[in-house]
Amino acid sequence: MAIPYISIFTPTYNRGAYLSLLYASIKNQDFGSFEWIIVDDGSTDGTQEKVNGFISEGLVPIGYHFQQNAGKHIAINKGVKMAAGELFFIVDSDDTLTKHALSTIVEQWRAVLKRTDSARFAGVCGLRIYKDGTVIGGDVDYEILDASALEYRFKMEYKGDKAEVISTRIMAQYPYPVISDESFCADALVWNRIAKSYMLRFFNEGIYICEYLPGGITDTSVRLRKSSPKYACLYYAEMSNMPGLSFMQKFKAVINFWRFAVYDQGAGLSKKMKQINMSWSVILWPVSRLFMLFDKYINPQKGK
Repeated sequence: MAIPYISIFTPTYNRGAYLSLLYASIKNQDFGSFEWIIVDDGSTDGTQEKVNGFISEGLVPIGYHFQQNAGKHIAINKGVKMAAGELFFIVDSDDTLTKHALSTIVEQWRAVLKRTDSARFAGVCGLRIYKDGTVIGGDVDYEILDASALEYRFKMEYKGDKAEVISTRIMAQYPYPVISDESFCADALVWNRIAKSYMLRFFNEGIYICEYLPGGITDTSVRLRKSSPKYACLYYAEMSNMPGLSFMQKFKAVINFWRFAVYDQGAGLSKKMKQINMSWSVILWPVSRLFMLFDKYINPQKGK
């Protein structure tokens, strides 16, 4: 088999009922040089049998790996190691792709490679949309935009999840950290680390159709951070020191650090202060208590 240009990667956990829709959209692509890698994060709903059925059809090159439940970030680390494509495209198991998604990605990436400064780019990024075509986070005012993910989010203030497609080689250089006994690490931890050294080409086209299901990561983000406080604290500690962020953005990161630090019972106050690297920030600890009350009583569906 020829080396694929794109590795579509899907981490999945008990989403077997939805994989057929993603599989159908992958089969419908108008660009054929790709592989589909699936890392099953401990599913118990017959996901493996479903995937075996796809493999038996022989229509799409599929790599499947089962792991004991460890979290999406660990699944991504494994997927990157399995990937043979030049580009790595994470597509969640309950979402689908537009027919022209892969061909559009390749067109944009090849345009980047023609630039004399192409080594500065980590990949390309399209839009995520709802089924009715509405852009998640709102319409954007560019056709093509070259910027780091940090500039895009915090300086230009574009909102909503996007469809990042990153060089597999660069993804391999930025694996997600492994913290025992915790299973949730925000995707943005790695995106931000990459953004300190690389840009993305953002383009104004919807290529990724989202279906935010109850119980998914977006729906339960606060609860997940509470259950994995070391990862949450690592993310917000790094945010508080990210170059190019405004004082207010860093201030919010510090508040969120202490918001979730209270759930890390294994680290004392002095260790947490060293991690945030801002000794004065401990004065915001009382604010974190207010967030705890908010999560528990005012916004219980996301906080519990």
